[in-house]
Amino acid sequence: MSKKPLASWRFMPVVALATTAIWAALPTMANAADAAAGKKLFDDKTCSACHSIGGGDLVGPDLKNVTKERPREWLHEWIMKPDAMIAKKDPVAVELLGKYNGMEMPNMGLTSAEVDNIIAFLEGGGAGASSAAAAPALKGDAENGKNLFTGNEKFANGGPPCMACHSSGGLGAFGGGALGPDLTTAAKRLGGASGLSSWLAGLPTPTMKAVWTKQPPTPQERADVAAFLSQEGLAVRSASAIWQLAGLTGLGAVVLLLIAGFRWRNRLKFGVRRPMMATPTTGRSTGPYNGGWFTGTYSDGWIGRFKGTDGNSNRPRGRTNAPRRH
Repeated sequence: MSKKPLASWRFMPVVALATTAIWAALPTMANAADAAAGKKLFDDKTCSACHSIGGGDLVGPDLKNVTKERPREWLHEWIMKPDAMIAKKDPVAVELLGKYNGMEMPNMGLTSAEVDNIIAFLEGGGAGASSAAAAPALKGDAENGKNLFTGNEKFANGGPPCMACHSSGGLGAFGGGALGPDLTTAAKRLGGASGLSSWLAGLPTPTMKAVWTKQPPTPQERADVAAFLSQEGLAVRSASAIWQLAGLTGLGAVVLLLIAGFRWRNRLKFGVRRPMMATPTTGRSTGPYNGGWFTGTYSDGWIGRFKGTDGNSNRPRGRTNAPRRH
């Protein structure tokens, strides 16, 4: 009888231990892969524009230990569909909205798997995440920021002026575009010029990302625009701007009335019924023949034009426009 099978059985415990170790390592390897993908998403979606991981609150809350503070199911739904949770008045979502000055977290269009990757990254402590707050703060020039906002000064990389999409106080009567939100109170809601500058650096909304990714504003330009939007008194539209708008509205109404008056200057200057019902008197015409039109006196004392057969006609065919009174 051969002893080789018995020898092979001696190694079975070793094989079993190795197999167990490999299977135990597989979840860890999967989590590591998920966390790496989550880190990339965290950076690509510029989550750091509003959140730090261990650096304190920015526009939104610090995400350190957030996976311990919130249930995983809630985090998954919040990251995936924050707008839907706000709409249905989720208590925690409403609380966060009030705490962070009404700043709504944008829907980033993430899939369920991508959200799981981000949560895995946060569960691992969020090591290595980029931080918009880490850049040194630059002193902004409010006047240059206004010029950049209005388009009087061009962005270095060719981006469009802010007022193409946004309105703000301090811009006079017209204010700006309506595609994006009004930025009059943006600095107040984002924690001042530094918070606003960090928010601009992250391009956190899908629209901003589409417009600015290939032509981003420079750090100094962001600081300048933030300085303009952070000026004292900008948070309320000035009364002069309101009066300017009212004046322009009134002027426009006057111009339209003048155009309408000129366009219809020969129509119905007096009432409708009386001239229509009045009949021209028979007898002699009081005005010269002019291409078939005569000026005659009507039976009720009105004087108007009517059309006849010739210059001596005593049987006019009916008046076709409003008379004028002498």
